[in-house]
Amino acid sequence: MNMEHLFKVFFLRFARSRMANRWAKRYGLRLGASRFVAGETIEQAVEAVRLLNNSGRMATLDYLGEFVSSEAEVREAAAMCIRTLDAIHTADIQANLSLKLTSLGLDLNPALCQELMESIVSTASDYGLFVRIDMEDYSHCQPAIDLLRILRQSYSNVGIVIQAYLYRSEEDVKVLGAEQVNLRFVKGAYQESAQVAFPLKEDVDANMIKLIGMHLISGSYTAIATHDEQMILEAQRIIANEAIPVSQYEFQMLYGICEELQLRLVRDEFRVRVYVPFGVDWFGYFMRRLAERPANIWFVLKNFFK
Repeated sequence: MNMEHLFKVFFLRFARSRMANRWAKRYGLRLGASRFVAGETIEQAVEAVRLLNNSGRMATLDYLGEFVSSEAEVREAAAMCIRTLDAIHTADIQANLSLKLTSLGLDLNPALCQELMESIVSTASDYGLFVRIDMEDYSHCQPAIDLLRILRQSYSNVGIVIQAYLYRSEEDVKVLGAEQVNLRFVKGAYQESAQVAFPLKEDVDANMIKLIGMHLISGSYTAIATHDEQMILEAQRIIANEAIPVSQYEFQMLYGICEELQLRLVRDEFRVRVYVPFGVDWFGYFMRRLAERPANIWFVLKNFFK
């Protein structure tokens, strides 16, 4: 087991620590998370999106919240999602909403989670906005897809994320593609066992390209979320070979990562959307970014001791 893998395992486990999360909040974004997180308030997030829009990039806003333990916290998170939709509409910025179902009580009260999601998606529909359900670890995969399909019985402005490292994703793409669901494709950022996920990076990469191609050819809207330039080139090859219209896909990247690549794609007239997280509960998200690229640890240490 190499050092990079050990760092990844450490940070993914550390991301789930409630004690570490409370400790991190004492230091705010001083730890260096401001590189990846747009701020702690909706006003800061809206300003970040406005700057992205001015450079030709769209955005998806995500109010960070994974450590909910009460109905009060769940309802607070849902209210913040509604407030985010209100802010997008009022500010007239090019953005949609991303959210995690665990922050809306999926583990605490699935019926309440569904009720709150219906309210959020309904509000978004009134504004002509789109809502993306972020995928979490494997145990939440099927419940998330089940809720998506319930919501789509009444609303078309909701989609979900597919993780390429899961064996099950090919079948999910076949089913959801036939239903013309808007999907975002990612490699996957959680620590999963070899029983449910490809352990080797090259297999994950190959599966991601395969899944992207399947969904593009199905005629469904495809969000290609990667910073891997080789993967972007492979996706562009499929797009060119299949004559996929520009209205059917977009490239997505994370806030604070590969900005020059984002701008290059915009200059080449590709649609680019940036995932913009904000909020006080940023610790878990930040740890997963470190797990993806442990080289960022030095950046964090320099910021901490400034």
